[in-house]
Amino acid sequence: MGTPLDRLSVFLSTRNSGDADMPRTPVLTIAAMTVVLVSSLFPGRLSAQGPYDLVIHAGRVLDPETSLDGVRDIGIRGQQIVAISETPLAGTRVIDASRLIVAPGFIDLHQHDHTPQGYRLKAMDGVTTALELEIGAPDVRKFLDQRNGTALINYGTSASHPWARAQVLGQGTAPDAAIVPPTGSATNNPATPEQIQRMQQRLREELQAGALGVGMGIQYTPGATLEEIIQMFRVAAERGVPVFVHARGDRVPSLGEAIAASAVTGAPLHVVHVNSSCLRDAPECLRMIAGARARGLDITTEAYPYIAGMTQINSALFNPGWKEKLGVSYSDLMIPDTGERLTKDRFDELHASPQPQPIIIFNNSEAVVDQVIADPLVMIASDGLAGHPRDAGTFGRVFSRYVRERRTLSMMEAVRKMSYMPALRLERSTPQAGKKGRLQVAADADIVILDPETFRDQSTFEKPATPSTGVRYLLVNGTMVVDRGALVAGVSPGRALIGSTAQ
Repeated sequence: MGTPLDRLSVFLSTRNSGDADMPRTPVLTIAAMTVVLVSSLFPGRLSAQGPYDLVIHAGRVLDPETSLDGVRDIGIRGQQIVAISETPLAGTRVIDASRLIVAPGFIDLHQHDHTPQGYRLKAMDGVTTALELEIGAPDVRKFLDQRNGTALINYGTSASHPWARAQVLGQGTAPDAAIVPPTGSATNNPATPEQIQRMQQRLREELQAGALGVGMGIQYTPGATLEEIIQMFRVAAERGVPVFVHARGDRVPSLGEAIAASAVTGAPLHVVHVNSSCLRDAPECLRMIAGARARGLDITTEAYPYIAGMTQINSALFNPGWKEKLGVSYSDLMIPDTGERLTKDRFDELHASPQPQPIIIFNNSEAVVDQVIADPLVMIASDGLAGHPRDAGTFGRVFSRYVRERRTLSMMEAVRKMSYMPALRLERSTPQAGKKGRLQVAADADIVILDPETFRDQSTFEKPATPSTGVRYLLVNGTMVVDRGALVAGVSPGRALIGSTAQ
């Protein structure tokens, strides 16, 4: 571990020199760093400030920003971490975390199930923040207002290009339960210059309402030309926020399109589910992202640890040519819960329906997914949607499969991918991100305490809503939402992450 001064040197050099895998900006104040130094040099001094509201005692504390990996006590007051000590602290409540891992709460950048049940499943999977950034909510202000004061975990959304396009091209409001617009003229037709300008204005209004960036599901809007895409990127570039892109669907060329739009506009780019967007070409796509980053572009990516994806069968993703693009056939499509595999007739019936029927697509291999998850550029995000096991089990599966069983990730690497790297991506979007994804003095008390031997996914394609096991405690903004492995009733400490351009 080195001396306290050595550790502070590492702490400061991380901020000054930039992270090896992600863009860096300063986050904690000089005062907070001073407290870290004092607590390291004189661990008994901060103990006198107790008792704290809550003390996490003798857990193995992992902080991926400073590389701290050691037994510590953590003191919490209100919504913040206020002390980290090598000696015991006194608290109104003390949690014995010996033999447990104490880590920053996981941040899921890509979650579609924003129901109370979805948030409960996320909490049991160690998630303290779940965000709808791929497609974005149809109405940002409504999305935020509906969850204000009622959410179990933190939440937020991007400004939605697909829904802005649907509105401008005359499709109207979003159907209930729809994640993306159904296929039709509003998704498939090219837009006029005047319509593109109206889309841009809609995105600006949504960013002012609190959106964290621009969400673009380009595969769901095949009528969007490269010119239209670049104009949407320009809106993000004006505000300095990322564009979260589900690429067009032809793997390497579609990723090249998104990288080009980022390069010519200067907008930061986040490529969602590179495992699903690139399939067997994912290793080459990761090489493209690494090359773009090496040349100064702000590009990040994510993946989920499953061989099957999930989407709406009435979306434009299933426009003619879908079998060739995805490398699948009708029998590779499955209705969740029932397990029904489709035929051509059944597919045609569901694809033509106005109802947003979810469908599971078996279109990847374990070999590709395993390689992607282990790549140091890849953070973890679930793409969670009710009916798919990734909604409940993504983070537990990463831990059990890649840390404990396959040993392709260290514990610190896994925590880094699930908390710190997402927080860094969000620093372009909101100053709130600087206090998340870390276990440090002055950071938000979003904390997961888990059993390293038992934390694992339990959800399956047959029983997708089965919660993960092994999360012993979970704090969101200093409030306990999982206590001794069980959800706490009647609490709603989740807060909105609001974009820095909100007015």
